[in-house]
Amino acid sequence: MASTSFNQMLQLRSIFAPSQLEILDIPNKNTKLLKSLLSRQLKSSDKGLEVGSSCYITKSSHFFIRAKALQGYSFLPFWNTETKIPIIPSSYTDYALKKGDIIISKDSNIGEIIILDKDYPNHMISGALYKLPISDNKYYILSFIKHAYFRKQLDLLVPKGSTIRHAKTMFLDCKIPFPNSKNKDKVIEFVEILAKSIINKEISIRQRSDAIFEIISQELLNNQKKSSFVYKNPTLSEVKALKRINAGIFSEYFKKEEFLIRNYKNGFSSIKKLGFDVSRGQNLQITCIGESIYSNTKKDNFYTVIKPKHISIYGTAMDEEYLGNVNSLKTLKKGDIIFGAEGFEKGRSLVIFEDKDKTITNIHGITLNHSSNDMGLSVFVKCFLDYLRNKNMIDLYAVGGNGGSLAMKYWDVIPIPEFPKDIKKKIIDLYSNPTDYSAKISLDNFEKEDAKFNTSAGIHELDIALRKLKKELDFVLNTIIDDHDVIINFDFLK
Repeated sequence: MASTSFNQMLQLRSIFAPSQLEILDIPNKNTKLLKSLLSRQLKSSDKGLEVGSSCYITKSSHFFIRAKALQGYSFLPFWNTETKIPIIPSSYTDYALKKGDIIISKDSNIGEIIILDKDYPNHMISGALYKLPISDNKYYILSFIKHAYFRKQLDLLVPKGSTIRHAKTMFLDCKIPFPNSKNKDKVIEFVEILAKSIINKEISIRQRSDAIFEIISQELLNNQKKSSFVYKNPTLSEVKALKRINAGIFSEYFKKEEFLIRNYKNGFSSIKKLGFDVSRGQNLQITCIGESIYSNTKKDNFYTVIKPKHISIYGTAMDEEYLGNVNSLKTLKKGDIIFGAEGFEKGRSLVIFEDKDKTITNIHGITLNHSSNDMGLSVFVKCFLDYLRNKNMIDLYAVGGNGGSLAMKYWDVIPIPEFPKDIKKKIIDLYSNPTDYSAKISLDNFEKEDAKFNTSAGIHELDIALRKLKKELDFVLNTIIDDHDVIINFDFLK
């Protein structure tokens, strides 16, 4: 039974809250404080600075990174208009952010951590963030900071109850376990290889997504009819025809972007003309389906629930929930597209690649179902909808704009270009290109074979491997925490 010493109470400034006196005990006693693993002591210059909203501008060569850029599902920073903000150059402070730098959050989403995938010149970090000086065992330490064990330690150290929790530098007092086995160096190497593979796959997924957008953009720009775009204010008859008065769909930006699609030389179609049925996902309210049991872990005869909030902007599944219900619910089929119809997740989409008897989405998701199960067409349409989301067009098509809903009755107005087969294939292969590891994998050759896989696989295949890697990494870290021997192999990728 763990006890609390008088000195510990003094260190906590005589705080007697039970949560502050709780100790997280683990079988593995071979631990080191994070502060002892830094390549040097943390300095005030490692901490970011606040610039204030008065310095935010619409467009700039300099950017301010907020704590929201650090998300639990990714080892890399997440970028959108709320996480990377253009600022007045005179308010900028240079942090020399380089590829491989590790950034940790001390406020709000405390303990969240990412690694930079490339150099970020003219980017500064907010006052909620620290750049950690770590050189030895960088990816091993990063993996453990990302693990639930580190977060639990920090939760016990940081007082609860405030609206925004501030960890200051308490994260430095969290412990990192190290293996005790005879092959401990190999185990550390295994953890680092798994972490690097996860990071490289996240980078590859983003690169594929960017490549898809570039192909679509260039195909539209380079294959226009002779007509030229001329912006005109909407007429009364146009407003009546659309039966909408929200300004977004009548703006010059929207009209110009939509013109590129409608003026495309090979023409365009609509979702329904392409053979898709549009419907809402399953209503999970108790008034509709009765009592349900929810679980975070998979259980026999439970439904797997993929909600729009579980889908990343790259068309990958970040998470799932499981629901027990005696009724026959509306399930997803091979070729279906789950599309987030509203809120923060609006425009995020995912293709279902195999028939699943008990997989559903909720009412916040729209399901696009193709009657002939044309996987290639489903993937192409999904990728083009991603392109529209990236161009902010989905928000403008939606009722109420950003935060509003893309109701089913508005899907007929979204034009889908009729790209040539070879262009479609390039796009489809970037999202899905079945690939296997070509050789028997070991510690010695994994990084080489993994690089080959990453070069060939599509987003879908990269995501499958990524989830397997994350699961294995979590299992290995738990094994180290429990002070058990780690079995080093790559059978989990089969």
